[in-house]
Amino acid sequence: MVMGHADRPMGSMPIKDLPVSRGFRELLEGLGYSTLYPPQQDAIEAGLLDGRSMLIATPTASGKTLIAMIASVKALEYGSKVVYMTPLRALASEKYEEFRLLEKLEYNGRRVSITISTGDYDSSGEELGDADVIITTNEKMDSLFRHGASWIGSVGLFVFDEVHLLSDRERGATLEMMLARAAMSSAQILALSATVSNAEEIASWLNCMLINTRWRPTRLVEGVYSHGLIHYSDGSTVKIATSSYGAPIDLAIDALRDDGQALVFAESRKRAVSLALKASEALRSIVGERDRERVKPYIDMLVERDESELARTLAGVMGMCVAFHHAGLSPTARRIVERAFRDRALKILTATPTLAAGVNLPARRVIVSSISRYDQEYGANMRISINEYKQMCGRAGRPRYDAYGEAIIVAGSYDVEELMEHYIHGEPEPLRSTLADDRMLRRHILASIAMSESMSMKNLHDLFAHTLLARQYSARYITPKFESALEYLVVEGLVEESDGSASGPSSDRLKATRFGRRVAMLYIDPDTAVLMRDALSRLSRVSRVSRVRKGEEDGNLTLALLHIVTECPDFYPRLQLRSSDVDEVKLLIDEYADAFIYDADEHSISRSLLALYAWIEEYSDRHLLENLGVEPGDMYRMVESADWLLYAMRELALLLGKRHLIHAVDTLRARVRYGVKEELLELVRLEGIGRVRARALYNAGFHDLKSIADASESTLTAVRGIGQTLASKIIEGSRILLNREMDGDYIKD
Repeated sequence: MVMGHADRPMGSMPIKDLPVSRGFRELLEGLGYSTLYPPQQDAIEAGLLDGRSMLIATPTASGKTLIAMIASVKALEYGSKVVYMTPLRALASEKYEEFRLLEKLEYNGRRVSITISTGDYDSSGEELGDADVIITTNEKMDSLFRHGASWIGSVGLFVFDEVHLLSDRERGATLEMMLARAAMSSAQILALSATVSNAEEIASWLNCMLINTRWRPTRLVEGVYSHGLIHYSDGSTVKIATSSYGAPIDLAIDALRDDGQALVFAESRKRAVSLALKASEALRSIVGERDRERVKPYIDMLVERDESELARTLAGVMGMCVAFHHAGLSPTARRIVERAFRDRALKILTATPTLAAGVNLPARRVIVSSISRYDQEYGANMRISINEYKQMCGRAGRPRYDAYGEAIIVAGSYDVEELMEHYIHGEPEPLRSTLADDRMLRRHILASIAMSESMSMKNLHDLFAHTLLARQYSARYITPKFESALEYLVVEGLVEESDGSASGPSSDRLKATRFGRRVAMLYIDPDTAVLMRDALSRLSRVSRVSRVRKGEEDGNLTLALLHIVTECPDFYPRLQLRSSDVDEVKLLIDEYADAFIYDADEHSISRSLLALYAWIEEYSDRHLLENLGVEPGDMYRMVESADWLLYAMRELALLLGKRHLIHAVDTLRARVRYGVKEELLELVRLEGIGRVRARALYNAGFHDLKSIADASESTLTAVRGIGQTLASKIIEGSRILLNREMDGDYIKD
């Protein structure tokens, strides 16, 4: 059954009549809610509060989060747990802040508990059992399923946000498996998305009621810009004042009347920064003293918390109420920009398309500056999908501030009518399963087998029969892929086959080996695990291991481990070498010829390896940016990725009896986490002491905790970057750590 109305007026159900607890109704009324939006009323009338599973396919800002919150409150009234899943950590953090509203409620004699969990995939998650509502990512929930968290059976409602990412090459398969598992349970499912062209098919797959409507609180007006004119989809045109700054900036400035805001989507990070610089120059005569005062607190916050070169560039444009947002910025910088834009301290924000799939930052006018993107898989510029365009459109219009929002495509060299027909009047591409990818299939088959002591072939096939893959593709297509994936897992020693009872082949059973089970619980790709296993064996055979056993530093082994990590399929981002990097690679290979356990040349070494090596050798952010082209956000993700993979390598070394390598892996992991040479590892254990302050302390003669514990505050404050408050804090901290070590309570990371 499908419910939905394209142009329905505001809903007629008052909040006071909502059939949920009085406390929740009063909370909503206190926030200014008086009447439900039409999609919310549709969901209520379709049985949301009776536990009906639903696919809610409605535009951005049409009230999907409140639908999820209403369903959550009903689940809590019945004593059930709620799990809310998002594709991104940033989005999980946003939803966590929204759902904390429920902490004011009380059910079954106690306050509602909301928690968020997005990291540490090698954890049973039992500590989450005390929470009523758990906000997490799809990957983290997948990990919790694998570990068999005991509270999962108590979940009465699974909420899946951004379901259109089923088609995402990297994230789609995990989301699909989570949906399939949830659909096989007795829990209610809420699947949320703004753009699902084959919504009926997806709802049928999930056995869900479909709420499908185009209603949005602010009317969406779409158009194409060319040669000074906006051509709107209704046939009207509007002339825009032009300047030397270019079409995207002209369109953005035109949208600023009456405290409007503009969001400009750029095709690359470089283009986003370039447009922000142009916009800041164009706004010099527009931004007043009051505007500067409004944005100053955010600039101060940025300068205080992020000392990178890119952050300094960002701070410069923010002075003109402009900012840029892309994955190269540090997480701290991105959060500050998002907050400043939401608080309307920024007038123009330029961003890469990743923002469209992440946090909600509405603007009066959204400008798509180019419909072309570089696609790494194809190695060429490709036109964006209609789905991607619609996601960007979703940011147009600020509820409470605008009666309508505009989404404008800059035509460039493309034909206006063709763009209008394809993007504005065209239907988004249908969602297709990505589980057929060989890597994804191997990963999820292994996980499914590892979740039980043993699994019959029939049960494995039954599980995958519930996937979107099975619905959209024939058995003739799937079976060879399935058999190939299973054969790989058996050949590589991750899964073993055994006969069941005498009843025939259908009772044949599959069991994860100790190696396979550990790989599944570590949440790494089977290909990554096989690479690590083979590399650890080769490292064990080299003569230098004898020195590692004695705990001596070995630069060659450090480089070898970094090379292994950056070659893993799970490592991200793997930056390709540029022509300007080749000479540095050749020097590195010449100097450490024995370090690489596999043949190494400029084709087998990534720029990520150079960046991580420079990072642990304490090169500055400026050096990483100017010499290697690595921005703070990239470095953050590389460090996070390498940290997890080194942890996985340590666990596999333990499992495989390679204990003599663990000291080297642990040392490198700590160096990667903090970005320091080994001599600073003791100092960075202190709270408030990062790589820069640790080096300053070391150079001033403070080489260990004892030297700091014995120092006076006045001596420490003479060290650059150490004020009186911090000096007092680290003296106390060093004494606490030393006492713990003496008592035997301290366990080193």
